[in-house]
Amino acid sequence: MKQKLKVGIAGYGLIGKRRRVHIDLNPHMQTVAVCDRTFGGSGRMPDGVRYHADYRELLREDMDVLFISLPNYLAPDVTIAGLRKGLHVFCEKPPGRTVEDVKRVLAVKEKHPDLKLKYGFNHRYHDSVREALRILKSGRLGDIVNVRGIYGKSKVTPFEASWRSERKYAGGGILLDQGIHMVDLMRLFCGEFVDVKSFVSNSYWKCDVEDNAYAVMRDSKGRVAMLHSSATQWQHKFSLEISLSEGYLELQGLLTGTKSYGEEKLVIGRRSSSATGTEREEIITYIEDNSWKDEIDEFATAIVGSRPILNGSVDDALETMRLVYAIYWSDPEWRRAHHIRNPRLGNGSNAKGSSAKRKTSK
Repeated sequence: MKQKLKVGIAGYGLIGKRRRVHIDLNPHMQTVAVCDRTFGGSGRMPDGVRYHADYRELLREDMDVLFISLPNYLAPDVTIAGLRKGLHVFCEKPPGRTVEDVKRVLAVKEKHPDLKLKYGFNHRYHDSVREALRILKSGRLGDIVNVRGIYGKSKVTPFEASWRSERKYAGGGILLDQGIHMVDLMRLFCGEFVDVKSFVSNSYWKCDVEDNAYAVMRDSKGRVAMLHSSATQWQHKFSLEISLSEGYLELQGLLTGTKSYGEEKLVIGRRSSSATGTEREEIITYIEDNSWKDEIDEFATAIVGSRPILNGSVDDALETMRLVYAIYWSDPEWRRAHHIRNPRLGNGSNAKGSSAKRKTSK
């Protein structure tokens, strides 16, 4: 391809600007226009990139690809608008506020099979995750026995006076905003889950969305995953432990822009016959984050080479959102308080709810 794909970015905040760096570094792409309400109008940047205050103005530009870094309540409608205009679309997670949002997008995407639609489940591209997946697929440590994951920060930033703290705009809180990455990784490692039990709480920040979600999930092979997604983790934490029949993998820390999750490490251990556990471990420390670049490069390659979306397809987005909402629905009090619909998990089974009781602040 001699001519570069012309790219527009809807939502030119922190994430949109970070995406642009790697879009313009890709040999097949070039940013031609952006939009953000902070611009206050239309114009041209010193480097020639045009800007607008409204995404509808952006969609009038001559483009091939649309990147979307907008709030959850806008993302599905702008994705649909981009597809209808004939654009390939890359949208940040979450794909919308609800499962129904993703189904609306899917219905439009099915009418445009030649267009590529990819969602930004960026954690799949971290080196620790990719190496753990390679080890798992090799079979050298056996089969998965169980999985435990914690992903937390001190608030949904900014939790106060933000669309993120209002359900009508955000759809959910820490689980949908950040924990969705851990949910997606658990699906990546285990496949689909058929049984979910949970507690969901907004008892600390007392906003309209959850600040903690605790879930126990069982997949079709009977393997159990435990998840804690938290907005009361005062020291930010990312931890994913995978117990296997012949050893274990521990993903500790995560390279991010804030550096607040510590060093990114993969701990590899083999099961031993010792009663005190494994005596030797291999620890790999990662010092460079190439996830943003690799994610965009894969998207560009899919467009240019007419290849399928390998990670973050609309089907991935739908199943991950179904599992997020299965966690919401499986807490009966949270379900009643917020009128959560049964999302039905991807295999056709119903999410099975917890029968435990506890008070939910409103």
